[in-house]
Amino acid sequence: MSARVPPRQLALALPHAESLSRDNFLEGPANAEALGLVERWPDWPNRVMLLVGPEGSGKSHLATIWAEVAGARSTMAHALTAANVPAALATGALVVEDLNAGSFDERALFHLLNLAREDEAYVLITARVAPVALPIELRDLRSRLRAVPVVQLTPPDDMLFRALIVKFCADRQMSIDESVVSYLASRIERSFAAARQTVEMLDTEALRLGRPVTRALAAELLRSA
Repeated sequence: MSARVPPRQLALALPHAESLSRDNFLEGPANAEALGLVERWPDWPNRVMLLVGPEGSGKSHLATIWAEVAGARSTMAHALTAANVPAALATGALVVEDLNAGSFDERALFHLLNLAREDEAYVLITARVAPVALPIELRDLRSRLRAVPVVQLTPPDDMLFRALIVKFCADRQMSIDESVVSYLASRIERSFAAARQTVEMLDTEALRLGRPVTRALAAELLRSA
């Protein structure tokens, strides 16, 4: 008679909401200029501004903070159409998220920039790369976007990186000690996306194995990654 195999615990991919309030925004040299822009509104050098930075660098968090203060509506760049531009600008302020190559209607965006100028509205655009790197076919839009001031978010320094790991764990209600934070911070890529992905993997593995999140578990995870 074969031995009975205990059931394997399944790790459910449950959503984990990140707090996007001003109180939960982690400040550092990497985002100081961008945070300063948001907090100086409406004293901006231009009514249309661009926040540029890598995935997970805090662009959406900053845009959410600004939207609350400015009473701005929000839309994804790929969802913007010429027909919905007037409604999008109805409050006089708009966030356009994730302006990526080939993923937006160029004429709709050009219409938005023109209408914003006519109505003296504010627009905050987020993107992973500056407009100069985007293959834009509409010449007038290309020229207009390249004239928009860009505020860059850079990779995190050590202090901010460690704080990000702690925050991502807190968002998932994970309890970790300093040894785990130090181990992860010294061994994974110094990027926002890597910190978030590693914490997610660690949480999933701890749940699957029914083990606490420890340095030993982190070491096992990174060795097998």
